[in-house]
Amino acid sequence: MRELTLRSVILGGLITLLFTAANVYLGLKVGLTFATSIPAAVISMAILRMLPGGTILENNIVQTIASAAGTLSAIIFVLPALVMIGWWTSFPYWLSVATIALGGLLGVMYSVPLRRALVAGSDLPYPEGVAAAEVLKVGDASAAGAEENKRGLATIALGSIASAAFAILAQTKLAAAEVATFFRFGAGATTVSASLSLALIGVGHLVGLSVGIAMMVGLSLSYFGLLPMLTAGGLANVSDLGDFVSTVFREKVRFVGAGTIGVAAIWTLLKIIGPIISGIRSSLAAAKTRGDGGMESLPLQERDLPIGIVFGTIATSLGPIAGLLWWFAGTGPIAAMPVTTILITLFYILVAGVVIAAVCGYMAGLIGASNSPISGVGILAVLGISLILAALYGRTSDAHATQALIAYALFVTAIVFGIATISNDNLQDLKTGQLVGATPWKQQVALIIGVAFGALIIPPVLDLLNLAFGFAGAPGAKPNALAAPQAALIGALAQGVLGGALDWSLIGWGALIGVVVVIVDEVLARTTRWRLPPLAVGMGIYLPMALTLLIPIGAIIGRWYDAKADKARDPEFFKRMGVLLATGLIVGESLFGVAFAGIVAGTGNDAPLALIAENTWAGTIGVALFAVTIGALYWRTRASATS
Repeated sequence: MRELTLRSVILGGLITLLFTAANVYLGLKVGLTFATSIPAAVISMAILRMLPGGTILENNIVQTIASAAGTLSAIIFVLPALVMIGWWTSFPYWLSVATIALGGLLGVMYSVPLRRALVAGSDLPYPEGVAAAEVLKVGDASAAGAEENKRGLATIALGSIASAAFAILAQTKLAAAEVATFFRFGAGATTVSASLSLALIGVGHLVGLSVGIAMMVGLSLSYFGLLPMLTAGGLANVSDLGDFVSTVFREKVRFVGAGTIGVAAIWTLLKIIGPIISGIRSSLAAAKTRGDGGMESLPLQERDLPIGIVFGTIATSLGPIAGLLWWFAGTGPIAAMPVTTILITLFYILVAGVVIAAVCGYMAGLIGASNSPISGVGILAVLGISLILAALYGRTSDAHATQALIAYALFVTAIVFGIATISNDNLQDLKTGQLVGATPWKQQVALIIGVAFGALIIPPVLDLLNLAFGFAGAPGAKPNALAAPQAALIGALAQGVLGGALDWSLIGWGALIGVVVVIVDEVLARTTRWRLPPLAVGMGIYLPMALTLLIPIGAIIGRWYDAKADKARDPEFFKRMGVLLATGLIVGESLFGVAFAGIVAGTGNDAPLALIAENTWAGTIGVALFAVTIGALYWRTRASATS
């Protein structure tokens, strides 16, 4: 069956141009990016269906290439910080390409043994990977005319149309896209908010109740514990309660969440280190078998890139990375002892890369790549290298020397972040491949191709946006400058550590919470059938309530639906229809995200679809329609599953 073909590579590359540019612009403007695997799969199916001999495996390669490149655009959460601090005035093309490509390539290599540990040998839900696989399978099978697949395709279509339609309605301002209320709570203040996103309901359905409860625990700690405590005593002279609460959450509570994620990440790595080592051993065993009998002697699911190529590529990558670091170390205090600094940095990139790849892959498996708080991982990465530089060079009153150290820290973080972005996506794509029967090594080659496409495309898009708008806070920024919120935060963190202004107590609180959650989770694991995944709790603290609240709600709805399925004549088909509905909810909003990003970019308008400036009833209308839509969709799905 056709799989890694020239036309799949070309089609993946063309889709990459669209999705990567859209993601870069949207990420810099509003701080959000969208998952590209499902939209790419839908577009690929539509095009390849018109060509002779198109297969589900070809479609999988297309979405793999496009999603790798599209996800790599999250490098914008770091790289613009070099312009914002005034170190760069533009994005040097080949330097930027090399930085993005090397980080992405390491991410792909690290994902090879991780596939065996976290995909083949794990029960993580991978909501977006499963959704992409369902889209591919239903789209492929529907051509055969099987009745069940027709109903499945109709369910995906129904969910997609409803999700996209609701997103469009929200952009018209006739109904709210998000509802929030701010109020005093004890001596402080807090908020309750929810993004009216059907896609988040779909994610919650797919991840399950355990993850949903853990995120609700984190959310409760964040908004009804930390936020009221950290706002207490500061309300006397507040003119805008909403702005004050939002600022405290952004500047204080999120750092507590980052500390919790850090501890949870370390614990998660310790928990999965056994499967990772087992994955490496099985890769070595597969290499021996391959050497004895060739690739065909291995089962399909064992045919990864040879472990020798993986280790060789990682080792070879260190040379170009060292060269980039040497170039970057040519000025400032690092020039005094460049060899020592570069060797320590290379060791940090290797070790941090392994940790981050494992943790990001785990987070993507837990709640999906779109909802994974990858910026929290970026916070930990920049803290790590900044602390190393502070230990090596101390603090200085020389502003230029401090700026040089900050720039070096950001550059190293960009490489590590490239590993994080790809790891956050790769395992999800490999899960899709596992479910549709793809060949792992062919998909891993496709991931490398996707990284190459993304690395070539992202820098000129960044340069164009910098020239047209600039970035908020950067020298020469224009009045309509792009906010680049994550890059601003990571740049501020590097400045805080190396300049001595960071509040470490917040991260310490988060670490303590993380330790407690780990202990509770272990006790639950030994005494009950329930778990409290520490990373999910950390994400609940770190992410805004607007994003996290609907995931537990979706998980509860999913559990209710599955309970109904257990009483049905065909429980498995009943449950699959629920999965397909959840998939459709993600698909529709993802496709609209692509279209909307293009409209925003083309018009230069934040709200190009707005029909009215303000609607006082928008929140009430939005909530009512949201609830009715969910109820109607699940009622229709139940009816279709039992007819």
